[in-house]
Amino acid sequence: MILDDVIVDVRRIIQDEDSVSFRYSNTFMLGIGNQALKRIQLLRPDLFAYVGTVTCVQGEVIQSAPTDSLRIIECYSIVSSGVSLVEASREVLDQTLPAWPNDAQGAAVNWMRSVRNPNKFFIYPQAPSGQVLTVEYSQCPPTYNGTTAIALLADAYFPVVVDVMVFLLESVDNESVTSGRAKLYKESYENMLGVSRGSIPVTDTEDAGLNPIKVEVV
Repeated sequence: MILDDVIVDVRRIIQDEDSVSFRYSNTFMLGIGNQALKRIQLLRPDLFAYVGTVTCVQGEVIQSAPTDSLRIIECYSIVSSGVSLVEASREVLDQTLPAWPNDAQGAAVNWMRSVRNPNKFFIYPQAPSGQVLTVEYSQCPPTYNGTTAIALLADAYFPVVVDVMVFLLESVDNESVTSGRAKLYKESYENMLGVSRGSIPVTDTEDAGLNPIKVEVV
């Protein structure tokens, strides 16, 4: 999927195909296309899931996702050993081992989400020097030109990108706008994505919105 192809379909829908007198320039359309990708990620962060690595900060239990992350999805294993990490509840750890942040450094055994900051996570015990973890996170899309293939987002979501762009363009307050069409396309892409703003926190967690199970610390 490239944005130039998306823009062709969008121009056809909004009847802006006369290249001599486009209502919206190609530069403007590319901007709208990039904004559409970011809106899709906010609704469905799991669609931009990317597996990469994080080098832990030595002596710390609080670690950060990569700088291009919207939210951490999963911590899999220690790169050097291949030993997997078990996701745990920080609440359980606080109750069973209150002094856990002060335990000696060692290879990570558990990882825990940070409820207030989706780009932070906790590990137990403190990280030793040079520990690198394999993690999965929702990668923020870069600013694309019209000919670069859009990474991570599957081609099947081509019509979703079209619908989001049409919604944004038809929401502009001028004489060329059809407000009913904007509402129609907003409903269309929301239905295709199958989520609402309220479901964002659960689209990339294993419990998928069910009551989370308190995982006992290994």
